[in-house]
Amino acid sequence: MAVHEHPHRSSGFRVSFRRNRTGVSSELAVSAVSDTVTVGAYVLASLRLLTGFVFLWAFLDKTFGLGYATPSGKGWIDGGSPTKGFLSSVAAGPLESTFHSWAGDTWADWLFMLGLLGVGLALTAGVALRLAAVAGTAMMALMWMAEWPPARHLSDGSVSMSTNPFADYHLIYAVVLIALAVAAAGDTLGLGRLWARLPFVRTNGWLR
Repeated sequence: MAVHEHPHRSSGFRVSFRRNRTGVSSELAVSAVSDTVTVGAYVLASLRLLTGFVFLWAFLDKTFGLGYATPSGKGWIDGGSPTKGFLSSVAAGPLESTFHSWAGDTWADWLFMLGLLGVGLALTAGVALRLAAVAGTAMMALMWMAEWPPARHLSDGSVSMSTNPFADYHLIYAVVLIALAVAAAGDTLGLGRLWARLPFVRTNGWLR
């Protein structure tokens, strides 16, 4: 009788062992997925902060003439125009004459600078990322058309030095802005969750 009971005990032990292994494997899989999600969230948050700094720095440099893209003493507060230099130098594309006519206009300066500041602050704080994506994408699209990468030659016949007929950094920034908004990247290292709880944001999803 003892001989018959021993295999049953051994079999029961094996079944229990397999279940434990399955449970541990499931827990490890869930933990791995959770870690991956966490790492992804921090990567997106880092991308958001760096992109926000790009926009904010452009605003600060053009406003105060910090000596990088904008020479000292030629900032916006010194009477310089944030758009005149760039738009007046457009030398290719179907909107060349249009951009020349906009160069240095007060409305163009204000719209451009408010766009840089608004997108920069939204990305840095992690709020209103959908609005930032729309505004930033519109800005990048206009700047892409101003540089007009498809052109091999400029209007004066000289070589454009374009390195790609379509994809350039303006399009990359636009895609990044859209991706950050879709992924709700402001929820990590940002005020995205608090922003989403505000009554006027909850009733107007486009403000997320």
